[in-house]
Amino acid sequence: MVLLQISEPGQSPGLHQRRRAAGIDLGTTNSLVASVRSGTPEVLLDADNQYLLPSVVRYNALKESTVGHAAYLQLSTDPLNTLSSVKRFMGRGIQDIKKLGSQMPYELTIQVDGGMPNFKTVAGDISPVEASAEILKVLVSRSEEALGGILDGVVLTVPAYFDEAQRQATKDAATLTGVKVLRLLNEPTAAAVAYGLDQGAEGIIAIYDFGGGTFDVSILRLSSGVFQVLATGGDSSLGGDDIDRVVAQWFSEKAGLSDDLSPSLQRELLMAARIAKEELSESISTEINVAGWAGVLSREKFNLLISPLVDKTLGCCKRVLCDAKLKTSDITNVVMVGGSTRTHLVRQKVADAFHREPLVNIDPDKVVALGAAIQADLLVGNKPDEDMLLLDVIPLSLGLETMGGLMEKIIHRNTTIPIIKSQEFTTFKDGQTAMSVHVLQGERELISDCRSLARFELRGIPPLVAGAAKIQVSFQVDADGLLNVSAKELVSGVESRIEVKPSYGLNDKDIARMLQESYGSAKEDMLARALREQQVDARRMHEDLLAALKKDGRELLSDTEYSCLELTVRDLDKICDSQSYREISHQIEAASKASEEFAARRMDVSIKKALAGHSLDDMEGGIGNA
Repeated sequence: MVLLQISEPGQSPGLHQRRRAAGIDLGTTNSLVASVRSGTPEVLLDADNQYLLPSVVRYNALKESTVGHAAYLQLSTDPLNTLSSVKRFMGRGIQDIKKLGSQMPYELTIQVDGGMPNFKTVAGDISPVEASAEILKVLVSRSEEALGGILDGVVLTVPAYFDEAQRQATKDAATLTGVKVLRLLNEPTAAAVAYGLDQGAEGIIAIYDFGGGTFDVSILRLSSGVFQVLATGGDSSLGGDDIDRVVAQWFSEKAGLSDDLSPSLQRELLMAARIAKEELSESISTEINVAGWAGVLSREKFNLLISPLVDKTLGCCKRVLCDAKLKTSDITNVVMVGGSTRTHLVRQKVADAFHREPLVNIDPDKVVALGAAIQADLLVGNKPDEDMLLLDVIPLSLGLETMGGLMEKIIHRNTTIPIIKSQEFTTFKDGQTAMSVHVLQGERELISDCRSLARFELRGIPPLVAGAAKIQVSFQVDADGLLNVSAKELVSGVESRIEVKPSYGLNDKDIARMLQESYGSAKEDMLARALREQQVDARRMHEDLLAALKKDGRELLSDTEYSCLELTVRDLDKICDSQSYREISHQIEAASKASEEFAARRMDVSIKKALAGHSLDDMEGGIGNA
């Protein structure tokens, strides 16, 4: 390894060291990726110059997957092996999924442990996490091709109203891709970042996010680069898919179909509904020809069908305004996010509710990814001097079970994160030496009405009379909204802790198995990635050596030494794009050896400069006081 550039913590990397980062919007209907290039955030295109990737994955009998547009074309012809809207299944149990609709064009495998159901396909059982990982792999690959190397990290967006299990499942999907997640960022907050920085906005902003599978509304205060979420709310089971289902049901009734439809026919109706919805954003009517029925759907009739769903979103808006202790007159602007906001009725009702026209000057499909890209660029270290602070909130209360099956809230919803909060509890019986801690999430008072997240035990409590022991339970929520819980008996000091991984997420064994399977079936991908990483290392070493030679070479090296090292740098430059891992590795090793003496001399100079003006006594005194 070459010791040439050792920077202070937080120091800005040189231009040649710019890190590669991307923001990924993993959507229900479509997904996309963006990055900051030349100081400007922009969405990244595929080989066909398209930025939207349909969130659809198709599997075949060889356990191969197809993602995106090609898979989308197979939705109705191969419904059981073609998975769409998998985001709606992330972190959900079967009871949650049943609420999405009585009929779904899938065959599901119910897990014995009550975890996420899997999809039955010809490739075997596929979890929503695995399917989401396939989508992420395509987006990561797209960004690495566009940016010319391996990503140093990504910001992954999630709906603000995603609970602990859904967030963990999303992070598990990223783990399967091998990409470093810098942060899980709430989608409305990402939109506010894009809007705020683009418009130089100040004031209180409502972010109305109506996507394919979820609805979120967040109230943020924007001021001098600070993005503070005041309150958030929504419905993680309400989105454009539900609009499609309502319209598809109307088509089914018009065609005189029974309630028991085949998966292919369900898909056909849903696809026709989606097309009609999109056409009615531009036209006042659209012709329908589906399932043997031909007719016309007017925008007026469409509005009547979907009005109850839009009204549900406005109910969420009212509750969030109450949580933030604000009136509609306090709102400076309303920003529209998500493909469903293209619907005329949505924009009309939102305008009426907030008494102002909503802002749609940034593409609703792009705005979340653009904001995520801006945040990723900051977190990866490309803009250390940028003055921007995100203060997000937790969407649902966190707590634990107390006697009587009650939910004791430790961290209340809409609390700013990251946060650590503790509360003391005690024992119930004389001589009690252990305590069971049951971690929950929700707003109800009874544990039966809340989501169970995790259970763990604290053992070794001194056998005291009931009520004498003091057990401090601490909840720590990080910037991603993920939870760690610890319990400590204050007299003895015994402690137990757990990183909360809900049952609806994946355990470590599942992740390890999936990674193993991925590696086993894609050995060539691993080799290709290793080669690219080696190419990146070679390029960075070349740039570091070049910069060091330019700065200190003439001063610290003789003419002969300078010429030899310069030749080594040129050889390294030539080999950077080689397709031979061994060849690149050999040249990196050669360059490292050739630059060792130069690196040592540079270090000596740096140390002498640091010690200039200090005596040995000064140094010993400093050491003694440390």
